[in-house]
Amino acid sequence: MMVTVTGRWLAGTGLVALVAAAVGVYGVASASESAPPAVAPLSMAAPVVAATPQPTPKPTVEPVLSGTRRVTIVRVGAFESGLSLLDGGRLAEVDDDQGRQVFVPTPLGGQEFLIKSYYGGGTGRSVCWQAHNPGNSRPLVVRGATCRAGDPLQRFVVTRAQGGGAREFVISNSWAYLRTTARNGLILEELGDASPFDSFRFNDTGPAPRQG
Repeated sequence: MMVTVTGRWLAGTGLVALVAAAVGVYGVASASESAPPAVAPLSMAAPVVAATPQPTPKPTVEPVLSGTRRVTIVRVGAFESGLSLLDGGRLAEVDDDQGRQVFVPTPLGGQEFLIKSYYGGGTGRSVCWQAHNPGNSRPLVVRGATCRAGDPLQRFVVTRAQGGGAREFVISNSWAYLRTTARNGLILEELGDASPFDSFRFNDTGPAPRQG
């Protein structure tokens, strides 16, 4: 935009300088009118707040299945008897103090456990449950063996009993469930057409033994 200054020349008044200043001012104004809107520097833009990720809740682990507690195991519905791993024998229900009646379910990942057995109070070196096939068409049973976490016969699955009370679980090995029978006592049996399997209550009796 050109600016025309009319009027008389006044010597020594600095009119030339005034006109030049006016041209400078109006020239900037004109340029600003035709320029696109100024964009705020990135540092002045509104900050973007990232959503804070919510922590994934950890599944609750039953203390009796943590490997840090020792338990006694009682079949739900049993009368004054508990599970015992008999010396040199198999898992049975007893109503006295024979055998190993203190157990430590030791987690192996997922729902699999080594079930370590101890004498009263958690004494002695542990012996683990192991599924055993006696042959001659006899049912599978549980016997004691040296603990080996990698042995599938010692990896028992312990799951909460549906509709059961606190610390009530069902126990299985390779889809054969622990249950009692009038003829053979405690056995491992696949469900099939069999009667409903038993559930077992794990009673917390204190910290797990320090020895293996």
